[in-house]
Amino acid sequence: MSLARPHVEPRPAPSTPIAPVRRAYHRWVASETLEDYALRYTPRRFRRWSAARVANMAFGVASFLVLEAVGATLMLQFGAVNALAAIVAAGLIIALVGWPISVAAARYGVDMDLLTRAAGFGYIGSTVTSLIYATFTFIFFALEAAVMAYALELALGLTPSWGYLISALVVIPLVTHGVTWIGRFQLWTQPLWLVLMLLPWGAVLWQDPQALSRWLHQAGATGDATAWSWHQFGAALTVALALVTQMGEQADYLRFMPPPQPGRRWRWWAAVAIGGPGWVVPGMLKMLAGAWLAHLALEHGVDAAHAVDPNQMYRVAYEHLLAPGWAVAATALFVVVSQLKINVTNAYAGSLAWSNFFSRLTHHHPGRVVWVVFNTALAWLLMEMNVFQALGEVLGLYAHVALAWLVAVVADLVVLKPLGWSPRGIEFRRAHLVDVNPVGVGAMLGASLLGVAAHLGMLGALAQAFSALVAMAAAFVLVLLLGAATRGRTHLARAADVAVAPAGADEGGAALVLRCVVCQGEYEGPDMARCPAYGGWICSLCCTLDARCGDACKPHARLGTQLRAWLRRWLPRRLQPYVDAGLVHYLLLLGATALVWGALLGLLARQDVRHALQLGLPTEPITEIYRKVYVLTLAVAAGVAWWLVLTQRARRVAQQESTRYTRLLLREIDAHRRTDAQLQRAREAAEAAQRAAERANDAKTRYLSAISHELRTPLSAIMLYVQALQREPQLSARQAHALAMIQRGGEHLLSLIEGTLDWARIEAGRITLDVRPTDLRALLEEVAAWLAPQARAKGLGFALHGPPRWPAAVRCDGPRLRQVLLNLLSNAVRYTPSGEVTLRLAYTCELATIEVADTGPGMSPTELERVFEPYARGAAGSLAPGAGLGLTIARMLTQLMGGELTVDSAVGRGTTFRLRLYLPEVAPAAVAGPPAALPPPALAAGSPAAPVAALQLWPAEQRAALLQCVRLGYARGVLRVLDEAPTLPAADQVRQLARALDFATLERWLKEASDATACAGS
Repeated sequence: MSLARPHVEPRPAPSTPIAPVRRAYHRWVASETLEDYALRYTPRRFRRWSAARVANMAFGVASFLVLEAVGATLMLQFGAVNALAAIVAAGLIIALVGWPISVAAARYGVDMDLLTRAAGFGYIGSTVTSLIYATFTFIFFALEAAVMAYALELALGLTPSWGYLISALVVIPLVTHGVTWIGRFQLWTQPLWLVLMLLPWGAVLWQDPQALSRWLHQAGATGDATAWSWHQFGAALTVALALVTQMGEQADYLRFMPPPQPGRRWRWWAAVAIGGPGWVVPGMLKMLAGAWLAHLALEHGVDAAHAVDPNQMYRVAYEHLLAPGWAVAATALFVVVSQLKINVTNAYAGSLAWSNFFSRLTHHHPGRVVWVVFNTALAWLLMEMNVFQALGEVLGLYAHVALAWLVAVVADLVVLKPLGWSPRGIEFRRAHLVDVNPVGVGAMLGASLLGVAAHLGMLGALAQAFSALVAMAAAFVLVLLLGAATRGRTHLARAADVAVAPAGADEGGAALVLRCVVCQGEYEGPDMARCPAYGGWICSLCCTLDARCGDACKPHARLGTQLRAWLRRWLPRRLQPYVDAGLVHYLLLLGATALVWGALLGLLARQDVRHALQLGLPTEPITEIYRKVYVLTLAVAAGVAWWLVLTQRARRVAQQESTRYTRLLLREIDAHRRTDAQLQRAREAAEAAQRAAERANDAKTRYLSAISHELRTPLSAIMLYVQALQREPQLSARQAHALAMIQRGGEHLLSLIEGTLDWARIEAGRITLDVRPTDLRALLEEVAAWLAPQARAKGLGFALHGPPRWPAAVRCDGPRLRQVLLNLLSNAVRYTPSGEVTLRLAYTCELATIEVADTGPGMSPTELERVFEPYARGAAGSLAPGAGLGLTIARMLTQLMGGELTVDSAVGRGTTFRLRLYLPEVAPAAVAGPPAALPPPALAAGSPAAPVAALQLWPAEQRAALLQCVRLGYARGVLRVLDEAPTLPAADQVRQLARALDFATLERWLKEASDATACAGS
């Protein structure tokens, strides 16, 4: 049936951190390919098989041959009449008990353990029933596998040990993938099994029609074939009712039953009837057939001890149809098919029971397949120990506990829920159940004690014969009494959310799908609960496996809290302090250990004593050895139990401390989260302010660029006219002085405009570094060559001092470093009236320290504080022109290159600027065309040849702009024109003359190029 996919709730933020490895583990455990929704509700979308397919799968359990063995045993012990009546009565009682269980499992999609939780036992209370159920599965597995091993021995001659091992191992691969493979196996083997079972029956009836009448006269152990005895009937009924636990395995299959289809509900009810109590019909027939075939085996010379073996029964029956050899082969095939069909169910049901048992005690689940292997291994150990006779006696006692359990569940389903004394739905989730519900647990314990007491003869002979009915009646009555007393108050720890209430099979539509906060899986609403520890929805599996939450959703309903409350209510006041000290916990643990260990050793001792009696050996040494072993191991167990109690208490205290610190840490994390949010808002505001500032800075740069263009155009014309007037020979001294003042003011204004533009570009971050291998020595010698002529012209000394070893090449932005050094050196030459200027380099560990020292007037402390501020000029600023931006630009470029520019000065003893830069050394081969040091104009060996032909190729506007800057004597303007223009021929020669301030040669070159171009054009 296809269901529309509903909306999935968004993922909630967990209040408790979840480690990724833990989340991955929960996802792996929740792999339903192998898990078959163990420990949890079976969602509607997973119940995709047809009702008939599920019924056929559940009906396959009727193949187990223990039915024939039980029927044969009843006939030989109690006679045919008593056995026949007991088999029919047991079938009716099992069907009545199994019907409510089957309907509830099919309607609500829950296995036997989840159903027990919801039917009055509680979350931890049903752990006991899970252990009982798991024990039944591996005991029946051992009994069935032993029958198969005997068939292999009969047909192939295999020893029992090898037969046991093969019978156990062959089941495991059939169960690993759950009902998917089990359903296919049951479907494929069902026809073969039916044919192999009915064929020998028909052959015997065809060849020996009188076999049935002779069987009805078979006498039992009393020797009277037709004698009716209530005691014999009751004893036989008690043995037959031990098979009632098979209803648990039926429920494990029926949980996959799809919802009923509208208009075809009768099919659903028929499938539930066939897959649930329906196995009782063929089961009764098989028990009757077992009694009949055992009688036939006795008639064919088989002794009574082997006549109850299904292998011998069907061998004798097949010999009515086939030759002896073929009869053995057919018998072996039938037994193998039958035992595989039932043991896949035993292994599957056992894996579910062990999963439920250990997951609640340890909060750990290694996967259902692990428990398949575990259950199979236990069955194999029982077979190897050969304790089958003792197992029969144990099952007789165990059957009373199982009957009390199942009848208590049925009483809750058919009486308490309709009366409103129990929640109407099937509530199985840990988050909503009390750990121990006194209704189911109390009824089961009380009825079990009464049933066992009756079985042991403590209540009289008649009660001993009908001890199974005593246990059933006691369980039913106790559930009614306890349910009437509690009125449902002890069932739930908290009410379920309406959105995720358990949905019945009759409800149509798609169930709400929620996402688990732990494993991030998506599950239907009935499988989810709201968890306060993690602040969201959690699936039932993750809730079961969680050991850290401390049942924060139901602290009052925990087992420890319930136990302390009960003990404080009934214990004297002076003994109550021992409750919290762990003494009661220790006594309960030690008592349970002593009881279980005593039962196991008693079972083994009884087996050995019986064997000794058969051999005629004394039994006193055996009992004495077992008694000493029990006392010794119990003493060790007492110490281990106390250590476990103390360890658990220490772990609980540590967990409480860890939880407390975790809460404090989460609170602090939440505070940090709020602080981070505030910081994020503040950062966003700062970024917005920064963007606004950048926009304003861009606007300022654009404004400065525009206004500088507007200022340079008329200023260039003024400077051209000034230079033209200065060439007039008739100028008076006053006129020449006035023109010189105009030229000086113009040059100052141009310098101010260019400096302002450079400063604005650096401040706006428009300048980027072009780091490449550079010859540092050549760069410094070039700078010295440019400034040395100016220093000598003023009568100053100029010196360049290098390190003992110059680096071959360094990585830096050469033009920017050159710009910084030119700025520092030009200031030193400009403001030093006498003395010398020194350029000094120290290079150690790839750290370059460049000092520019002069013997000028120096600066005061006040001037030093403002020396790097824009437009700030000290007292010596009046001695030379300047805009006051050179040092600002130099420092900004230094910081852009990751360096530091400092100054050391005092009035009257000069100034030293110290530039520190990290310049890593590189191989000299990496330097591409290092700039050659230009000789000063005074040292030049004549003017270079004029590249007139190359300059003719320049665009006319480029030559005109360059000529304008040359006539103004503006070296920076020349360099800027060359930098902004594309690659031009002879640009390096023009750049060298501009740096050497040889404007006369440049003007001559440009005029010759312009004249040559004009002549060529004419």
